[in-house]
Amino acid sequence: MITIYVDADATPVKNEAARVAKRYGLKIYFVSNSNKKAPQDSLVEMIVVNDNLDAADDWIVEHITEKDVVVTADIPLASRCLKKGARALDPKGRVFTEDSIGEVLANRDIMTFLRDLGNMTGGSPPYSKQDRSRFLQRLDDLIHAIRKERAANASNSHSKS
Repeated sequence: MITIYVDADATPVKNEAARVAKRYGLKIYFVSNSNKKAPQDSLVEMIVVNDNLDAADDWIVEHITEKDVVVTADIPLASRCLKKGARALDPKGRVFTEDSIGEVLANRDIMTFLRDLGNMTGGSPPYSKQDRSRFLQRLDDLIHAIRKERAANASNSHSKS
């Protein structure tokens, strides 16, 4: 069974992720350092961890498997989940992969450095309808890809028997 984990401290896609999980009958965990409002559904579980800096990230990494999806804008968390074989998606619909995460981490470090120097001040552009639409499409795509891989693996193991 595919499980969706949402890094819930600052995500704008709680309702969208819960709707997709419900449509596919998937369990979804919203993991946060404080009690956040989560959509009400039997497939939704809110996990509140302690307020240590990476407690939510650590909980997600401890529980995620190769057949799961994490929704996070936290690039180091996405990297940790990818190392466990999971899929990673940010709220704007960017899919992180093993091939892309190194470059994404490097860009994040460069941007942090430039901000620390005072060379950059503004943040990311506001969340848009296009971001929301892209997120929903990519989450669907990831779920379909996992299901397709599992079906192919099951078919291969049956043909070897």
